[in-house]
Amino acid sequence: MLNIIICDDEKVLRSDLKRILEAELGLMGVSYRITEYGSGEEMLTEYPNIPGQKILYLDIKLDNINGIDTARRIRRLDASAVIIFVTVYPEFVFQGYEVRALDYILKPYEKEKIIRSLQNALSVLDLTKESCFFLDHRKGSQRIPFDTIQYFFSRQHKVYIVTTEGTQSFYGKLGDLEGSLPSCFVRIHNRYFINLKYLDSLEKNCAIVGNTALPVSRSYKQSLSIAYARYMLE
Repeated sequence: MLNIIICDDEKVLRSDLKRILEAELGLMGVSYRITEYGSGEEMLTEYPNIPGQKILYLDIKLDNINGIDTARRIRRLDASAVIIFVTVYPEFVFQGYEVRALDYILKPYEKEKIIRSLQNALSVLDLTKESCFFLDHRKGSQRIPFDTIQYFFSRQHKVYIVTTEGTQSFYGKLGDLEGSLPSCFVRIHNRYFINLKYLDSLEKNCAIVGNTALPVSRSYKQSLSIAYARYMLE
């Protein structure tokens, strides 16, 4: 799961930024969690316990520990996090090179600039290719957000995609999907891949996904349990 961190001492501006990010990520089908902090100290205290890939939106002018110093400390903990500065002082953005900041956003926020910086950040983290499944048909290609897909299953030379909106299908083999799906999808049977996001419970020989009981093969039971436990921790 992608973790987005917003660190700004102005609550209203945090909320504005969060609202824009949530709307765009929802359209892209990216699985995410957004955490807000009002100070660099608070964020640094909790940062080591935040798992997964991260995008940080840091206000440069914070009380006590400013955004630049906060970013320096983050870099000692995490070399791969994407850092984006937010500021009303454009003259300070050049200091961002020191901490390998990807971008900066000037206040007040412009929606287009936020979306563009988010897309760049996702590209750096290599998440954009995982956000959607592309279903080809006669009329062209349809984009189905992975975040809406509950499970895939195969039957008689066709693969079915069960989403929160309905079911679609295409001719193919389920095995061809292996290796191209996000890590939240796991195989539970020769004929089923499920999205752990929609796994409600594990029974003796089945998985309850979206109120549907799906068979779990003995050979996949242990790997499913481990994957589900890891997913819950993230």
